[in-house]
Amino acid sequence: MAVKAPSPATPRVGRMTTPAPNTPRWTPLALGFRPFFLLAGLAAVALVGIWLALAVGRLPPPTHYGLVDWHSHEMLFGYTAAVIAGFLLTAVRNWSGVDTLTGRSLGALAAVWLAGRLMPWTGAPGPVIALVDVAFLPLLALALLGPLRAGRNRMNLVLPPLLFCMALANVLVHARALGWSDLAATTGIRLMLDLVLALVLLVGGRVMPFFTEMAIDGARPRVRRPVELAGAALIALLAVLHLAGISGIPVALVAGTLALVQALRVAGWYQPGVFAVPILAVLYSGFGWLVAGFGLHALAALGLFLPSAATHAFTVGAIGVLTLGMMARVALGHTGRPMRSALAVDVAFVLLNLAALVRVVLSGLWPAGHGTWLNLSGLLWVAAFVLFVVVYAPILTRSRADGNPG
Repeated sequence: MAVKAPSPATPRVGRMTTPAPNTPRWTPLALGFRPFFLLAGLAAVALVGIWLALAVGRLPPPTHYGLVDWHSHEMLFGYTAAVIAGFLLTAVRNWSGVDTLTGRSLGALAAVWLAGRLMPWTGAPGPVIALVDVAFLPLLALALLGPLRAGRNRMNLVLPPLLFCMALANVLVHARALGWSDLAATTGIRLMLDLVLALVLLVGGRVMPFFTEMAIDGARPRVRRPVELAGAALIALLAVLHLAGISGIPVALVAGTLALVQALRVAGWYQPGVFAVPILAVLYSGFGWLVAGFGLHALAALGLFLPSAATHAFTVGAIGVLTLGMMARVALGHTGRPMRSALAVDVAFVLLNLAALVRVVLSGLWPAGHGTWLNLSGLLWVAAFVLFVVVYAPILTRSRADGNPG
């Protein structure tokens, strides 16, 4: 396929480059994980810090979204989307053997993401905010399309449509914010959350057995195809139920079954010694939160658990813990460093799991203390990502330890 000169929408596509004899010392735009993981870490600190200030009235919320909608939107379409971009731009290069965005074109894509975060605070017209923010995910999808089409695994071609569906979810959020839609304020947010969970299930099936084999001598994780297919079908069904506005017993049945299916899946991957390797243990704890999230969502659908606490099992627990662990591991692997997390990052893993416990368990069981639990969980989250940024900013901006490009 003929490809234009590099741009955010049309990447340079060519076979992966060979090591250069004189690699520059500073390489923040050498590969997709570098700028986007750094931006994600900074956003995790800033967005939750601002949210805590907004929640106590220290700052006025951006008028385009409102208080709660801004928080929900930014944690999914801001923080999580940055991690997705960094991971996919890096992984697709490995899967296909074809270069993805680098240099100025990668910087331009990161600038679009950053503009989407800043513009709601500038007083810009709502349609302009929406246009810039919505553009990011389609541009990412188009940037991945060429390398994916050049690769051999056709199953990977599901990724661009998934990203376009995420962009559609963002359109729903902005249409509501602009008064152009009568849909419930949570429709686009819920769709995006379901799509992120679907991507987590898809990527988890590819990387978790591999990560386990690499970390533990003699490991033989099991991947059961019927379990994989069941998980994919059930998360799609759950998303349809949410879009249709169906709740109660149907959602409880699907979510409860998903919890069981994912528990079976993780049990197949698990090997003795997993929790002796912090950078692997954090990923297993993230999938544990995913199982808990589906189970609590089922209880919430039956009125037996607080819905917001159940949702945060997905967001703070599954997504937060998994993305932190994935960024920590991917950054080490793709900068030629030993696959051992620093002590400060191990502490960050613990702090983030504690943040999830406070936000989910304490908020769910003792809702009268909601304000206290929200603040404590938020502070634990911020502390975890401050540690990540301090440790990983040099790793993400400096050249590989082995002198190779990337």
